[in-house]
Amino acid sequence: MENEQPFTGDSAQKLQAFPDPYSLLTEVSEIARRAGKKILEIYQTNFDVMTKTDKSPLTKADLASQRLITKELSKVTPGVPILGEESAEVPYAVRRNWQHFWLVDPLDGTKEFVKRNGEFTVNIALIEWGKPVLGVVHAPDLDLTFEAALGKGASCRKGTSPSKKISTIDPEPESVTVMISRSHTDEATHRFLESLKKNREVVLVAKGSALKICEVASGGAHLYPRTGPTMEWDTAAAQAIVEEAGGLIVSLENGDPLLYNKEDLFNPEFLVACGLNAPGLPVND
Repeated sequence: MENEQPFTGDSAQKLQAFPDPYSLLTEVSEIARRAGKKILEIYQTNFDVMTKTDKSPLTKADLASQRLITKELSKVTPGVPILGEESAEVPYAVRRNWQHFWLVDPLDGTKEFVKRNGEFTVNIALIEWGKPVLGVVHAPDLDLTFEAALGKGASCRKGTSPSKKISTIDPEPESVTVMISRSHTDEATHRFLESLKKNREVVLVAKGSALKICEVASGGAHLYPRTGPTMEWDTAAAQAIVEEAGGLIVSLENGDPLLYNKEDLFNPEFLVACGLNAPGLPVND
């Protein structure tokens, strides 16, 4: 079995008082860091690489991180469901009425992990009625932690240093910096980039995992288009961060923000942008 059983909580969650997301942020960040330490223990060994049914790679690090996160989140918020990449599927009939749930990618960027380039992350998001209200993205090998809670802004810290607030930065009219995937760039991405080049210089920066979105959130880039397939757990935590930093993630088809706990857990093609005036948004170009 490559997937462990998820913790699904009460299949018919009742409306109930729930802690303010910000009050959970410190504990969740620590859980992400602990999962990162577990990942690094395996990263430093000659680990095996398995192949999942969708042909994507899987390692012991993915599974060890998922187990730790599931166990610890269950202590922080007993009874709240946890949905993760390496947990078994939960039928939509069970999860459709979830008010709150945790959405976890225990090792985002497994390809980068296998390549040993350090660009992999632990992603933990709290979803409330389809919207991310808390997000933590921890890059273990870089010892960077990005975090945000609804209404409290976004921040980043290196190691155990104090957190520093981050925010998006608008591009200059003549130039825009665009993140691209190190492992998943396709023809549709190239077409998007060519359309941008008609009106401005385009500077490309390649990275793996949710770090691309965090780069926009922290002002290191202005856009990140993603036209290849992604899942909800790939983006939820980083969406909370980039939105609190002043940016947005929207569908390339209609400009609507990404939503979570859909019947189909695949994301639409999307664009991460530094703000409403960014080039490339469906309503702007």
